[in-house]
Amino acid sequence: MSTENENELKTKNGYRELKENFKSIQAGEKYQNISNIKEDENHVHSVWLEKYSFRIALLSMFTAFSVVLAYILASIPNIEFFTLSIFLGGYIMGKKEGVVIGSLSALIFVFFNPWGVAPLPLISYQILHYALTGLAGALTHDFLKEKSYYHPKNDLYTLPLMGLFGFIGLLITISFDLITSLIGVVIAYGTLDAFVLYFLSGIVFTTVHEIGNTLGFIFILPGLIQLVYKMLH
Repeated sequence: MSTENENELKTKNGYRELKENFKSIQAGEKYQNISNIKEDENHVHSVWLEKYSFRIALLSMFTAFSVVLAYILASIPNIEFFTLSIFLGGYIMGKKEGVVIGSLSALIFVFFNPWGVAPLPLISYQILHYALTGLAGALTHDFLKEKSYYHPKNDLYTLPLMGLFGFIGLLITISFDLITSLIGVVIAYGTLDAFVLYFLSGIVFTTVHEIGNTLGFIFILPGLIQLVYKMLH
């Protein structure tokens, strides 16, 4: 009888230990998940970005900054820092915030555009494009943060970084110009047959847009990233 009791006691102790180990594993996984979430949210490892209220304020500031820049330069054809400022917001704050900054900024500007509201298909694409621009900023930061040549607290005006930023700026701008032209020609003519002539008719403005954004990403973006890093640290 005593042997049975001992076996039963050992079994209960074994179950208890197994249950405690399982809880420890779950707690460890939960802690790791929380750490990963915090790591993703605190994109540039700043104590300020751990504060939820500060993140909301910073997101609002990036959105307002983007919209204000868009209005200031609206009278100059195809010269804009709207794309750059949205990209910067995503770069500093992360994926979710980058998408929100891009979407909100585009939503505000396209519906209150001083040149008038664009057709719905064009508006839809513009909002999507700028949401992806904010996301691209965050993904670029994720790509760079482990690189040996990336030192945001020191000097970002290095050839690899300037070349990368310039290439990304050019790619974002070319995709915007091509797709908006495709949508525009379909809206105007109901077919893509006139696309080449339609695109070539605005080639001067398109070229100015692409050169301007590329130069902005090369020469202005690195300095702004360094400035924001210093402010957050």
